[in-house]
Amino acid sequence: MSDASSPVPPSPGGNGAAGDPSAAPQGPLVLNLQYTKDLSFEVPGAPEIFVTLREQPRIDIALDVQARPLDQPNVYEVSLQIRCDARAGDRTAFIAELVYCGIFTINIEPNLLEPVLLVECPRLLFPFARNILADVTRDGGFPPVLLSPIDFVALWQSRRGGMQPEGQPPAGVA
Repeated sequence: MSDASSPVPPSPGGNGAAGDPSAAPQGPLVLNLQYTKDLSFEVPGAPEIFVTLREQPRIDIALDVQARPLDQPNVYEVSLQIRCDARAGDRTAFIAELVYCGIFTINIEPNLLEPVLLVECPRLLFPFARNILADVTRDGGFPPVLLSPIDFVALWQSRRGGMQPEGQPPAGVA
């Protein structure tokens, strides 16, 4: 039997009381929140495209990762930006654009910040963005677009291969 006057036990892994929103998250990487910042789906040739479509559309994917610090220390917004252009012959079947974001608290050495922001954070967001894109294309009347896994390390390394002037923030980090 518990005593109503007993103190609230500390939350697991935290310094504050259970349910205390001011308690600082612990750990090197904490995903605080994730959300759809922008979602667009267009079928410019509807309804004719559905009648004349005789083949699987060719889909071109463009993907970008951006990160920016927020007003709180060690808190960043990471955005995964995906654009799908589907074409059937010379006609646009559909255009889907998604910006899926996460708010992360990152407590690591500064020299490790860039790869965490541009590799680890988007890795955590990707399955959710992939699902949203599949759902919106299916709900739009087309077969779902199922993105293959993304090698965020290779994407980050290719971005680093570009010229970066001295004193400028790393590519993708605003």
